[in-house]
Amino acid sequence: MNPDEQKKPEVNQGPGAGEEQPAGQASRQAGHEPPKVSRGSLLSIVVIGLVVAVIVAAVGIVSRKHASAELAKYTDKTSAPPVTVVQPVLQKNAREVVLPGNIQAFTLAPIYARTTGYVKAWYHDIGTPVRKGELLAVIETPELDQELATAKADLATAKSNSGIAKVTADRYSDLIGRNAVSQQDTDNAVQALEARNTQVASAQANVQRLEELVSFERVVAPFDGVITARNLDIGQLITATGSTSTAGGAISGNKEIFDISAVRTLRVFINVPQIYSPDAKNGLIAKLTLPQYPGRTFEGKLVRSSDSVDPTTRTLLAEVDVDNRSGELLPGSYTEVHLNVSSDAPALLVPVSALILEPDGLRVATVDESHHVHMARVTPGRDYGTTVEILAGLKPGQSIIGNPPDSLTDGEEVRVVNANDKSQATEGKR
Repeated sequence: MNPDEQKKPEVNQGPGAGEEQPAGQASRQAGHEPPKVSRGSLLSIVVIGLVVAVIVAAVGIVSRKHASAELAKYTDKTSAPPVTVVQPVLQKNAREVVLPGNIQAFTLAPIYARTTGYVKAWYHDIGTPVRKGELLAVIETPELDQELATAKADLATAKSNSGIAKVTADRYSDLIGRNAVSQQDTDNAVQALEARNTQVASAQANVQRLEELVSFERVVAPFDGVITARNLDIGQLITATGSTSTAGGAISGNKEIFDISAVRTLRVFINVPQIYSPDAKNGLIAKLTLPQYPGRTFEGKLVRSSDSVDPTTRTLLAEVDVDNRSGELLPGSYTEVHLNVSSDAPALLVPVSALILEPDGLRVATVDESHHVHMARVTPGRDYGTTVEILAGLKPGQSIIGNPPDSLTDGEEVRVVNANDKSQATEGKR
């Protein structure tokens, strides 16, 4: 066969083969195309994503709320100040009660000037004993002296006018009997005499008033005693409201010019607890001890009481008088009054650190079952150094704060902790 004929079939097969190739490629491309996704499948995926997001958000919110609640609970728990509480110890063998007291002068008188003027002289300083009526100071009042002189002149004029009016009235009374004058003129003369007499009485009263004021130029002692304060000096202006200087020379508000105290007998006022009130009878002998006289006692006598228990402190106010002719005891001193009681009475012992000193007395901070503080006013007894007797104001079994902070207030909530826990916490901070 001719070679050309042998090649021809091959040429004729070319187009057939070319037609089969695109069909194979199309089938292969059709196999690589992604499958079509339905709208239901897409919606399911979106819903699942939203549910997952909601669950994650809810878990986050719940966890945050729980953390906030725990933080608030922890803050509330730790915001209250931590305190340690102790229990008072009951002492049942107190046969003697010791009460605090302040020594006072039997009579104390602040002296003021009753007139206005300048100090001419003063004669007694602090610590000087004086007798009743003794001259203390002299005040110069030139204006008052001139007023007195004017008042005396007015009195003399009134007396002169009264004398003339009397002569006239007597003359008219004689003439009326002879019908020489009218009744009207006679009545006028008599009434003029009465008016002049009234003017004399008024002028006399004014002179007496000014003489009393002039007498106040001399400041005298009202009773026997000791000068305990002097607030004036020579040349100083004194008014009826008092002096404007003190013993140190400083200018201050108006003060008395002298203080006088009667110190031969002294008063000591004590508050006897209700439990000992039956023993606080007039005539009871009391023993006084003072820190400036260690080992010594001074004898006094209970002379009177209020016969009424104070509902606030549950105490009886009593007065003890002490003889002080020796002058050893000083007014204003602190003393402890020892009273013997007829029977044993319980007393509570508390640590000294539990006492709170306030201007109106001693207090103790008690803690109730709800951990709230209550300030209880107490009456102390004997001081044993580390502990103090409490005679009134505290009941057995009450919990008290052993070492209350200065910022503690009545009604405040506290956190009660044990002493061991507190010490461990302190060591942990270190």
